[in-house]
Amino acid sequence: MSFFKRLKEKLVGSNEEQKVEQAELGEQQVVELPQPEVIEETVIPVQEVEKEIEQAAREEVEASSTAIEPVEEVLFGNEPVETVEEIVEEQVEEESKKPSAWSITQKFKAGLEKTRNSFTSKVNDLVARYRKVDEDFFEELEELLLQADVGFETVMDLMDKLRYEVQRQNIKDTNGIQAIISEKLVEIYESGEENLTGLNMQQNGDLTVILFVGVNGVGKTTTIGKLAHRLKSEGKSVMLAAGDTFRAGAIDQLQVWGERVGVEVIAQSEGSDPAAVMYDAVRAAKNRGVDVLICDTAGRLQNKVNLMNELEKVHRVISREIPNAPHEVLLALDATTGQNALVQAQMFKEATNVTGIVLTKLDGTAKGGIVLAIRNKLHIPVKFVGLGEKMDDLQPFDAERYVYGLFADGLEKELKEIED
Repeated sequence: MSFFKRLKEKLVGSNEEQKVEQAELGEQQVVELPQPEVIEETVIPVQEVEKEIEQAAREEVEASSTAIEPVEEVLFGNEPVETVEEIVEEQVEEESKKPSAWSITQKFKAGLEKTRNSFTSKVNDLVARYRKVDEDFFEELEELLLQADVGFETVMDLMDKLRYEVQRQNIKDTNGIQAIISEKLVEIYESGEENLTGLNMQQNGDLTVILFVGVNGVGKTTTIGKLAHRLKSEGKSVMLAAGDTFRAGAIDQLQVWGERVGVEVIAQSEGSDPAAVMYDAVRAAKNRGVDVLICDTAGRLQNKVNLMNELEKVHRVISREIPNAPHEVLLALDATTGQNALVQAQMFKEATNVTGIVLTKLDGTAKGGIVLAIRNKLHIPVKFVGLGEKMDDLQPFDAERYVYGLFADGLEKELKEIED
């Protein structure tokens, strides 16, 4: 089954499932219910029953010297009684505030516009120039993928899979080759997926500690604020810890985000020991019964030794207060830096136990293929991606939506055919 059919089924369900559901509904409609036994009895009109109840209530009210409220307020209290229609309208309004699956897919499409314009247009040109799939076609496609920062090892793996699939299906021309490329990209990303794109949230009301690491300038503090907003909108109580005590203005920046999102920020003076800030924050989060504590860390670390020492100290302080914490160590990377982001990821992976990547500014680069390079080379899942400047543009990463965003312009026709 092609990637796009799987994507369609993921969003709206398969045609077979809909047919089965309709068939079941049809069967339910034709079931004959047994006729109830007719019992002769005196039937009192509903209006008369209501009148008797109201009259009894009025007599009871009149008998009380303190009764001055209308009968409706005596019966139902002072709070206005919602009708079924009002309750349904409120539920529909709440549901309309939640992003739909298709709207999230469109966010990926918009966020990957620069990469798509650079990469997909060249693929389209390539397909137009080559009417048949041969070795020359594969060599040019390989070069395009490398230019999109997909990564050498990932490209080589993809080329091997494409050659095998073309041979297996006996594909002669380039029609539909984009669908095969995109499906293989998803398979490469999801191969060996240990966990996971979801956060490791603790259950039973226990505190979840998320540690953010990354160099200065990658959008780490902004991402922390957006993640806090996301978690709070899911009904969780959130607290922030200003552990980046060395960069000028870092504490103020996080406090501004705290005010904007409406969460408390634990901070000390500039130049304080980050581990001491973490200690205060963990104790405060536990005392206040907070669900999630998100910790910022310093990004200006001169060499790997300093990085390891600082992060080990922070880890030690947090785990002493909460065993097995931090529960997530998220590395913020700037997608616009391309292969430099891969180097940073390698450095932080060696220094600490990075559990996931947050790729910022993906909407600002034409080399969005770095997502695949990071996943395939370092085997660290990308958990969130930044697709814009808005508060809700930080989205959980989805491999299928990501690949759809890369090839959206060339695949609208196939999606429409599935719809029809």
